[in-house]
Amino acid sequence: MFDEAEYLRWIGSAHKTLESAQRDHEDGDYNWACFKAHQAADKALKAILWGVGKPKTGHSLVHLLSHIAQELGVDVSGEVREACMALSKFYTITRYPDAWSEGMPEEYFSARESEEALRHAKMILDWVEGLWRKLSGKG
Repeated sequence: MFDEAEYLRWIGSAHKTLESAQRDHEDGDYNWACFKAHQAADKALKAILWGVGKPKTGHSLVHLLSHIAQELGVDVSGEVREACMALSKFYTITRYPDAWSEGMPEEYFSARESEEALRHAKMILDWVEGLWRKLSGKG
């Protein structure tokens, strides 16, 4: 049984978070764009899990994706897996000064990294939406 309302709530939040990440990128707040790209992907992956009634906690995109693959028996492309691996690294180091021996997170992220993070997040959201259409029979 599918919970479309819960899926839509999570995927809607994922899209809003990605839009916010894009604004951060445009404002030069690259660390925050990277973090929010992670968060958008996190919410998208959890959207599927909530939608199929198998929610999972945690913020490792790699583990959330593995859980989806195992629980739903779906194949995951290398591209999606790589995107999750790249974004998972942004969960802590983008926010906390003590993640760095010197300076603060705002000094360590570039426009290029931010653009790549946004691309990865968009790919994951697109993959999740395609998977949902396939699973729910709405596509």
